[in-house]
Amino acid sequence: MPVPVAPHRWPLLGHTPAMLARRAKFTDALHEHGDVVRLDLGPLRAHFVTSPALTHEVLVSQGSKFRKGAMFDKFQPYLGSGLLLSNGEHHLRQRRMMQPAFHRERIEAYASTMARAATSLAARWEPGEIRVIENDMQELAVTVVGETLFSSAIGRHAVEEVRRSVFTIIQQGMIRALTPTFVEKLPLPGNREFDAAIARMKSVVLQVIESWRTDATDHGDVLSMILLAEEDGARMTNDQAYDEVLTLLTAGIETTAIALAWALYEVSINPDVERRLHTELDEVLGTRQPTYADLTSLPYTTSVVHETLRKYPIWFVMRRTLTEVQLGDATLPEGAEVIISPHALHHDERYYPNPGLFDPDRWTPAFTSSLPRGAYVPFGGGTRQCLGNTFARTELIITLATIATRWRLIPTRQAKVKFTSAPYPTGLLMKAVPR
Repeated sequence: MPVPVAPHRWPLLGHTPAMLARRAKFTDALHEHGDVVRLDLGPLRAHFVTSPALTHEVLVSQGSKFRKGAMFDKFQPYLGSGLLLSNGEHHLRQRRMMQPAFHRERIEAYASTMARAATSLAARWEPGEIRVIENDMQELAVTVVGETLFSSAIGRHAVEEVRRSVFTIIQQGMIRALTPTFVEKLPLPGNREFDAAIARMKSVVLQVIESWRTDATDHGDVLSMILLAEEDGARMTNDQAYDEVLTLLTAGIETTAIALAWALYEVSINPDVERRLHTELDEVLGTRQPTYADLTSLPYTTSVVHETLRKYPIWFVMRRTLTEVQLGDATLPEGAEVIISPHALHHDERYYPNPGLFDPDRWTPAFTSSLPRGAYVPFGGGTRQCLGNTFARTELIITLATIATRWRLIPTRQAKVKFTSAPYPTGLLMKAVPR
C-alpha cells in the first residue's frame, strides 16, 4: 500500500517562532492522514509515524532495525560517539558501562544535591521581585548536572565553564542541525561562538578527567562512575569519557530547564492545581527540604510533572532504517528517514481528551494503564530510552516541591513560546510572592 503524502510541503529554511509553532501544529495533525505519512523536509524525504503502536515498533520491538537519523548526523562532529549518537554494539557497550551511574542508590545521593541547589536558588529571591523564570531554571539545571557530574575541586571550575559555554553549544548546535551544512562553514558570529565554546568545554572536561585519573577515587559523582566502569576488563578512554560527559551536559540541561519553567508557569495560572499542590506539600514537607524518600509521598506533585512532560515534550526525533522495515501497511526501504513526534503523540485527542488543557488529574492509575504503548514517550523508549530519565524526574519533582513550599509565582504577562527542539518559554516573567 502506498504511503500517504502530507497535504503540504514543509519548508526547510526559516526558523522564526511563528513558523516553528505552525510546523508543530501541522505535525500534530498528520495522524488524520494515516499511521505513516510521507513528509518532504526541503530536499529530504521522510516518513512521519503518527500512531503509538508504530512508534513502539520503531523505538522498541523493531528498534534494532533503526539507527539515529539525519538530524543527528549534524551533531556527530562535536558530540562524538556519546550515547545520544552512537549505534550498534558500541552504543550497547557504552550504555552498560554508564548504567551504574544512574542506579537507585546513586540517584538518592544526587537528590540531596538537587534539593540543596533548588533551596539555594529559592533563598536568593526577594518578595515582590520579578524573576525571568526560564533563566533561573537554566541556571539551576546547570548547577545540578554540573555538581552531580563533577564533585572535585577542579570539577567546580568545570561547572563554571559549563555555565559559560553550554547554552551556546546547545542553541548553535540546534541551528546547525536544522540548516544546510554549508552555513556552519561561513564566518558568522554564531559559528565562531560555537567553535570557541566547544574548544573551551573540551579543554576543561579533559583536565577534570586527567585529574581524576591521577587519584582514581570514587567521589560519588557521575564522572567517577563513568571512569570506573569496565567492560571485558577495559575502561573508557579519555575521548570516550569526554563524549559521554558532553552528551550528558547537552541532553540533561536544556530539556530539564524547559520542563521546570513550564511546570512553574502552569501551576501559577491554574489556581486549583496550585492549591492542591500546596496542600500536599504542606502536609508532607511543611517547610523542610524534600528528600528522595519523600517522592512516593508526593503523588499530586508527581502528576504535575507527568502532565508537564506530556504537554511540553521535545518536538521530534529522527531514525534511519538499517534494512527494509514493515511498519503497518507501509514498507520502508533501507536508508529511509523516519520521524517520531512526542509532541504530536502527547496532543492526540484519541488518547488525551482536551490535550491543550493542563490536567494533572488525568494521571490516574486507570488512565496510565489504558494508554497504548508508544502514546507517552517523554524520554523515548527501548535501548535508546534516555538513560537519565529517573534522574530527570527526580530533579523535576524535588525542584518543584522545594520552590512551591516557599513561593507563589504570579505571571506578569502571558508566556511566549519559541519552538527549537521543544516548546521553549521566552520572557517568562513572574513575581515571587512568599507563601
